[in-house]
Amino acid sequence: MDSDFRLVSEQFPRASQYHPEWVLSNASGGANSLWLTEWLASALELRPGMRVLDLGCGRASSSIFLRREFGVQVWATDLWFSAAENIQRIRDAGVEDGVFPLHADARSLPFAPSFFDAIVCIDSFPYFGSDDLYLNYLAQFVKPGATLGIAGAGLVREIEGAVPEHLRAWWTQDLWAFHSAAWWKRHWERTGIVDVELAETMPDGWKLWLDWHRAVAPDNTTEIKAIEEDGGRFIGYVRVVGRRRGEAKLEEYCWPDTLRSLPQQYTKKPLLRNQES
Repeated sequence: MDSDFRLVSEQFPRASQYHPEWVLSNASGGANSLWLTEWLASALELRPGMRVLDLGCGRASSSIFLRREFGVQVWATDLWFSAAENIQRIRDAGVEDGVFPLHADARSLPFAPSFFDAIVCIDSFPYFGSDDLYLNYLAQFVKPGATLGIAGAGLVREIEGAVPEHLRAWWTQDLWAFHSAAWWKRHWERTGIVDVELAETMPDGWKLWLDWHRAVAPDNTTEIKAIEEDGGRFIGYVRVVGRRRGEAKLEEYCWPDTLRSLPQQYTKKPLLRNQES
């Protein structure tokens, strides 16, 4: 019987079945991706055989979890981590038949429109999704009526003005992408592209943040001290679920895909007034 109780949580019974060494060795960010994936999945309608995009999947732990726990087909897509490494991890987990790793930029995705039944993003969406135009791009890849869900580090409430004193030693420029659930709700709803079905903060999420960092990075005393002193006043985990509205019009001309070009419409005209066409 396994006596290692690290990363065991009554709140996440599915994730608690996974060996802590496997979870820790596959860490790719500042959160336990299995906890966040289980939390997000509980608000989604995942059924066996569904096609799911796991965007910003890191080392594909979340993708493997989704396949094993819910029987969905997962496209494990990440920019920073190698698809060649991820396929080995996927094979070792015995889910090669349903998890497909890709190396791609979130702003240049190689998928057909309306290909996915759901899109999930675990602890990476703020780094590209806070762009005012990004939802207009991402929504094309899910079917009308399908869901998009995000979960990850964020704010309990927005920081107005300067960073609070107790967070300054830890705060780095990338953390300005952190926002509250209420902020994400407004950010998505104002576009008219999705109906936001859920936007909330995890109760006592800061405590789980501490548990994770004490396990994966106990020497990261700066972050641990900041979260301890914050005590959930500003820092926590958020999740948001939206459903794509079928009547919403997506504007292709403002998509961020750098490989995309508008149709050629050049027609030769006279350069100078005294020239004929």
